[in-house]
Amino acid sequence: MVERSHLPAVATFYAPGEWTARLSLDESAAHHAVVKRLNAGDAVRLTSGNGRRANGVIAELGKRRLEVTIDLASVEQVIALPRIELWAPVADRDRMFMLAEKAVELGVNAWRSVIYARSKSVSPRGEGAAFHEKLRLRQISALEQSGGAWLPELHPEVRLDEMLAARTVLDEGTRLLLDTEGEGLGDIVATLDTPVHSALGPEGGLDEEERVAFIRAGWRPVSLGANVLRFETAAIAAVAVVRSHHSAFHE
Repeated sequence: MVERSHLPAVATFYAPGEWTARLSLDESAAHHAVVKRLNAGDAVRLTSGNGRRANGVIAELGKRRLEVTIDLASVEQVIALPRIELWAPVADRDRMFMLAEKAVELGVNAWRSVIYARSKSVSPRGEGAAFHEKLRLRQISALEQSGGAWLPELHPEVRLDEMLAARTVLDEGTRLLLDTEGEGLGDIVATLDTPVHSALGPEGGLDEEERVAFIRAGWRPVSLGANVLRFETAAIAAVAVVRSHHSAFHE
């Protein structure tokens, strides 16, 4: 079942933090409402990004403020899908933005930006605090547009060697490395344990030392077929395949 299949076709607004019977949303939300030509009295949805959703009604709308009354009886806690953590490459910034949006739609639970050797040759690439903030805003926008309940955990960018050395993030589950020479992902997906950690390289792929480092760290090379895919296409396809079999996972 699609998580949001039962939701009405109304605008959704991101509202983190505690909820009371009446909430004041920020200027960005007010602008969003104006663009959508909403008015006082219109029904809306709220999402917290950490599993809560609720129905509401616009009480007041101005250029810089949106006031919403919440039907507290409608507040629901959506259970997070089985955990998928995406190790996304530091790569072309626009393609990273697109992947970040699709990761929200597919219910990715955590995003880690990884700096590879070939990341340094990409320009303009998605890195730094300003990019990190913009990436989060794109994810919030995707959450509102899709009506979802969960934002991925967003971790700071880090070098591959540091990530592989951080054993605490890899204590359990399955580690998948997207690699054209690996076994078919579709052939093994029903056997995977959660959490699933999925990693892939940037434009130009991994260098051989990086590939060997992954395998020595216990990562399993898997392939999506003979075609060479752009990194964002490969990541979306892999997450979709894994997510489509989430009922086969066991915690």
